Amino acid sequence: MVSIPETMKAISLRSPWWWHILYAGKDIENRGLRFPRHYRGRVLLHASKWWNTDEIEFDCEDANDMWVEKPYRADGAPQLSVDYLKARAGCIVGSVEIVDYVTKCSSPWFAGALGIVVRNPVAFVNPVPFKGALGIFNVDVTSEAMLAEIRPLFAQAA
Repeated sequence: MVSIPETMKAISLRSPWWWHILYAGKDIENRGLRFPRHYRGRVLLHASKWWNTDEIEFDCEDANDMWVEKPYRADGAPQLSVDYLKARAGCIVGSVEIVDYVTKCSSPWFAGALGIVVRNPVAFVNPVPFKGALGIFNVDVTSEAMLAEIRPLFAQAA
């Protein structure tokens, strides 16, 4: 039997960037140099509750310019839309592995001072409402809703 921890680390991302990590091959999350760089491993992805439709539509256009592998999408990927993103704001929507932190990178998604290199995204079937935080934060994963979504992550590792 696989042991599931009581807490997991998480990182909050604004829309549409979390969608691109889960479904469009985005392999870098951009942050400022002050972002803590100590953690590596699987983290939960939190879709920020912050919302500004004009900025999100602009970011969708910006992401479309970076998205060189179009129309690459993970199997079963939902259509990117403002309604889809807004319905998941304030939820844990999936997970990804943080494998490195870089200040230079050839990825088309790199556009900042610091890039968090991510791999192996897993989208949750049922997003779980959760209040996010800045930086890398802890999430209690003992609720039934959260356990239902994270169990497959640990089953794959067994």
